[in-house]
Amino acid sequence: MKKVFLLVIMTISIILAAKPIEDTKPINALETKPLDDWEYNATKEIENGFGQSGMLMPSPMASAPIMMEKSIGLAVGGAKDTNNFKENINHGFLPKLDSITYEGQFYQHYFDTGLKGECKELFCPSYVSAKRSNPFTKEEEIFLSVGLNSDIKIADFKRKKLNLVIVLDISGSMGSSFDQYYYDKFGNRQNIIQRDNGKSKMRVANESIVAMLSHLKGDDRSGMVVFDDNAYRAMKLNFVAARDIDAIKKHILEIQDKGGTNWSAGYKAGVRLFDNIENSSEYENRIIFLTDAMPNRGELDKEGLFGMAEDASKRGIHTTFIGVGVDFNNDLVEFVSKIQGANYYSVHSSDGFAKVLDDEFEYMVTPLVYDLSLKLDSKAYAIDAVYGSPDANKATGEIMKINTLFPSQKSAEATKGGVVLLKLKKTKSTDNTIALKVSYKDRNGELHSNNQQILIENSQNSGIRKAIIVSDYVNLMKNWLIDSRAACHDQPKWVDQKPLILQKRVLIYPTMHPMYLMISEWERASCPVKVSDGYKKLFSIFAKYYEGQMKTLKDDSLNIELDIVKQLINTKAENPKNDNQMTKDPKN
Repeated sequence: MKKVFLLVIMTISIILAAKPIEDTKPINALETKPLDDWEYNATKEIENGFGQSGMLMPSPMASAPIMMEKSIGLAVGGAKDTNNFKENINHGFLPKLDSITYEGQFYQHYFDTGLKGECKELFCPSYVSAKRSNPFTKEEEIFLSVGLNSDIKIADFKRKKLNLVIVLDISGSMGSSFDQYYYDKFGNRQNIIQRDNGKSKMRVANESIVAMLSHLKGDDRSGMVVFDDNAYRAMKLNFVAARDIDAIKKHILEIQDKGGTNWSAGYKAGVRLFDNIENSSEYENRIIFLTDAMPNRGELDKEGLFGMAEDASKRGIHTTFIGVGVDFNNDLVEFVSKIQGANYYSVHSSDGFAKVLDDEFEYMVTPLVYDLSLKLDSKAYAIDAVYGSPDANKATGEIMKINTLFPSQKSAEATKGGVVLLKLKKTKSTDNTIALKVSYKDRNGELHSNNQQILIENSQNSGIRKAIIVSDYVNLMKNWLIDSRAACHDQPKWVDQKPLILQKRVLIYPTMHPMYLMISEWERASCPVKVSDGYKKLFSIFAKYYEGQMKTLKDDSLNIELDIVKQLINTKAENPKNDNQMTKDPKN
């Protein structure tokens, strides 16, 4: 009898396994046991159609604890750290250009936004102006900071419920060491000391996802897709309360790396999980895309990842990119993160990322302000450069644009990453007043505006002074990276031309600098850190200037940048090609 029973069960199992994924009817979670609905099978490619998700209704869960600060601040989307830049230098690798961004570096600091009075709107811009003598050119420069303030109280802040889809890169490169470049093993391997207990990128990514799931509530929905050369559905979108979370976490920790990298297939499959989810003002739709960002298929065009992420954003599906490992390609992701509602983080240990999630998760998934536009109306000033937004290239002489503002932590009167810095160009007019008009949309699509008129003066506000020297640091690092990569494998056409006098351009806005040409493929072997004699001298001059500013501001947090500069000063000096003018006295 037992044999017959087992035979029947096996027959039914075979029939069910042969069928395409079908939908199940919603079941009340209160009447069922937690569900282990894990689907991922590495031998089966994802279907083109998904049908409905077979969701279960959630049971009530307690709300997350509320922080007690008076109100939240705001910060721009895009990069939320510069960890990849620091980790590459720490391991002797030359970082990628966009591993350090202005918004990412700003987000490492708290800024006094210069707000006077009380903010009574979702977004209240505050403006502070300052003048300074450039430490290298000695020219007078004029800056305007835009403080990012909000009237939302911490006690009132509440993220929307989440429809969260995790898209995980499981390609072969994810199985490599966390602190090595995957493509080094094809002829340029580096000998380095492993960190994070020698974990692979795959292991750290898996552990980061498990940490992330712990921040979801019962009425959130979650789903998951994994991809290599193909895409595989691991979980349908389903209510968290309906799932056996412990079983799901175990499955995630068992995921292994394999195959190539097809970003587009993974992202497309992630978007399809939303196809049968009705749009609701109660829910935020978000894809969290974990990768070491080394795709060997697909391109950043309308048919590739960029186009799909842009189309998804128009549908109200926003994206967070999480880069794993020192070989994470920030240049690629910084490009994609310009899309509305997008942001990205760099992960360099699973424990470190878990700590970030403890502080940041609610903010990471909650864009608040969209399509921010600032118009400057003045006969005397024009916008010369923008620091602190991935949308800086959208600036003109009159207009500054920012796609997205996210909530940000406040400490006393300072806001984490809470400024955008404008460099102004002076005309012959003697009128020092400017009119500033801001317009933006809230997350319900309602249009708001704010008009102010200010006088350009030389304020000693700590927020703008801090933003200026942090921008100086990023300018210097970016120009160093551009020049250093000219001696690596990018082979720019301008490398044989007579270079500009180094000290005359190291603090120039990088878009005015000749840009190296990137190779056509995104996979990269490592480049060693190289600091020329000219840059070593300039780093020393800058360090002295920076230390003086830091003492004036009485702000020890600025050691973040100073420590990196000193580390580069102490590296082995090398003289790249055409570096003959780099050692001239910067006073000349």
